[in-house]
Amino acid sequence: MSGFAGFALRRAAGAVLTLLALSVIIYVVFYATPGNVAQITCGPRCSPEQVHQVAQQLKLDDPLYLRYWHFLEGIVAGQDYSTGTSVEHCSAPCLGLSYQSDQQVMRIILTKLPVSLSLVIGAMVLWLLLGVGTGVLSAWRRGRFTERALTGVTLAGIATPVFVIGLVLMIVICGQLELLPFPEYVSLSDDPEQWAWGLLLPWFTLALGEAAYFARLTRASMLETLAEDHIRTFRAYGVSERSIVGRHALRGALAPIIALNANDFGSAVGGAVLVESLFGLPGIGQELVHAVNVVDLPVVVGMVLVIGFFVVVANAVADVLYAVADRRVVLT
Repeated sequence: MSGFAGFALRRAAGAVLTLLALSVIIYVVFYATPGNVAQITCGPRCSPEQVHQVAQQLKLDDPLYLRYWHFLEGIVAGQDYSTGTSVEHCSAPCLGLSYQSDQQVMRIILTKLPVSLSLVIGAMVLWLLLGVGTGVLSAWRRGRFTERALTGVTLAGIATPVFVIGLVLMIVICGQLELLPFPEYVSLSDDPEQWAWGLLLPWFTLALGEAAYFARLTRASMLETLAEDHIRTFRAYGVSERSIVGRHALRGALAPIIALNANDFGSAVGGAVLVESLFGLPGIGQELVHAVNVVDLPVVVGMVLVIGFFVVVANAVADVLYAVADRRVVLT
């Protein structure tokens, strides 16, 4: 198959192979480390009987490759787990059972995922609007005070850690000015208005640092596009500068912006740990921190796999969108 459809299928196949390789690496890192894996997974307060039960559920007497095959089989087809007095079926995609709550890991993730996606999607809209808008304005006003001021602001945004941004916003907006209440997550289905108000401050906290990167990239791409021959031709024919910047130069600069946005979206799903912890949002990041603290190994492995899934899929989507935005890309 040739053309764009073949390119998209090859990228999809590459994403599947990458996810498979990622699952191998994660499984080996967590389950082939020195020490008693059953004791680590169960926790320091487990009795010998509980440790033995965990060892049986993890099939630790089997070779590592066979254990990984059972793990992969659970993701594809599901697995049955003994919970002591009964057997529980874990439907595909099955990532195991939590040894702290005896809940299915996938069920835990699905309850936390809407919070993280709400945070990342809202922040993504903000960082695109702020970053691209700032970059376009900076390129348009090149050599003037506006450009120098915006360049200083973007550098400050890149240099400031996200938790510092969040603390400053909480102290100033919630504490001193009292413009917003302290963030509290409310489900979108329960109250859309309170959902938005509760996430407004976390959105800006996550978006401001990312917007600075987008502003720098947009400015550089715009300046490169504005120096091309077809832009000079538009100017020679008397096309207004606003039309050149908004309709022609921005279109030519979109490809790297799209690619960076897709990559950042995948990374932000797992990278929002600090924001979720800072504002007490019950998302994937906060749950991952809790699982690490209590050494709930199945939850840690499942969370890392899901975060890796978003990163890999986002990169594959970025490649496809890049080809759509810039037809000069060779579809190989």
